[in-house]
Amino acid sequence: MPNNQPLPAPTSAASPPLGAAAGAERGAAAGRRCRERIGRADQGRWTPAPARPDPVNALLAANAGRLAELLPLKWGRMAASPFAFFRGAAPLMAADLAGWPTTGLLVQLCGDAHVRNLGAYAAPDGHLVFDLNDFDETIVGPWEWDLKRLATSFVLANREAGGRDDKEGAAAVRQLVASYRAALGRFAGMRALELVTYEVRRQSKSGPVRAILQKAERATAARTLQKLTEPPPGTGGNGLPRFHDQPPLLRHVPDEEAAKVLAALGPYRETLGADRRQVLALYRPADVAFKVVGTGSVGTRDYVVLLFGRGADDPLFLQVKEELPSCWAPHLPAGAAPGYANQGQRVAEGQHRLQTVTDAFVGWTKLDGADYLVRQLADHKAAVDPAELKGDALTEYALVCGEVLAKAHARTGDAAALAAYCGRSSDRLDRALAEFALAYAGQTTRDHAALVAAVRAGKVPATSGV
Repeated sequence: MPNNQPLPAPTSAASPPLGAAAGAERGAAAGRRCRERIGRADQGRWTPAPARPDPVNALLAANAGRLAELLPLKWGRMAASPFAFFRGAAPLMAADLAGWPTTGLLVQLCGDAHVRNLGAYAAPDGHLVFDLNDFDETIVGPWEWDLKRLATSFVLANREAGGRDDKEGAAAVRQLVASYRAALGRFAGMRALELVTYEVRRQSKSGPVRAILQKAERATAARTLQKLTEPPPGTGGNGLPRFHDQPPLLRHVPDEEAAKVLAALGPYRETLGADRRQVLALYRPADVAFKVVGTGSVGTRDYVVLLFGRGADDPLFLQVKEELPSCWAPHLPAGAAPGYANQGQRVAEGQHRLQTVTDAFVGWTKLDGADYLVRQLADHKAAVDPAELKGDALTEYALVCGEVLAKAHARTGDAAALAAYCGRSSDRLDRALAEFALAYAGQTTRDHAALVAAVRAGKVPATSGV
């Protein structure tokens, strides 16, 4: 049963200042002491709290204030399957995990670690990278929250892919955690500069990661231009392309609204380094549209800006995406995470901390008093389709994802303490997280069924297939 107590404030021995290098012996000793707070086998426990709120009511409350006309799209997408539901239900998991004890070891959380939120993208020099790639919920918090969310997603993805049974999903989780533990051990012994420049290149020549990189190779700006735009009307095919209208997913906005979006790019430029501002100055905006993206983000305001440099074959797509506070924030002790005047800044800085290399145009701004992240829309970005994670592909993907998450946590926390707590020879944590993932996947399946029932009863309006 959960203890339903606030998270303990981390001790200085257990959690040195984020990113600081504690002595290896001191960090390892602190990590081992954390086993007294919560044993590794205890990480596998999960039962819902006796007073757990109705999941549908909790989701409706968590989405209050979003664009009401778009929420039926979100509910329709979440109702499609338990894994789709899980993608949009991070607030439920945050509330669920908050009632359970943790080690007190803090890292920069991805905040929404699941199999589709690791993927490929282009580094500023053009080479393709596989790393964490979604940071809307990023915040400083207990490392367990990321690992438990990612582990649960493997069980749900296995079910979505038509896996024979949950034994395959549990095996993938054990592989994920074993890879995480082994990688932490290596990272704990690295020099600081070696760690911060380390890229995960495992299985980039075969398997599911290679398939993702191949997708990313095809996801060029030219292809995005072809997919999202059309020649301006009345020009006979000449002139700069503009976004085509495909409501509700992509639509033009009134001129006044578009002007506000473009005006917000001024303060955004100041959040970039001088070298990036120099490049951005070579591009001129040509069109603005509103775009619906993802599952968890549906209902927030999201704009896309099309810019051109040296002609119609030199496009740059920027996404101007509203950012709300992280769903984990209400469940953290006061002072555990740094405060931000702009939630877009929280996301941008979290992304820089977690990734080895980052989109050159990540920054932030404000628009009509709301906080926004600005980034490239689709520059060689690609992610896995859960249907592709069958058989050996599932465990191969788990091996890589474990190393990627360990890298992110080692960069932003005390790698020696994390490695010592997790252990290098015992598989106790692997088995515990598999137990947790199976239990929480069951909870997610029940919550998904509750949403489907609410949709069928007319309590929640949903638009499917969009």
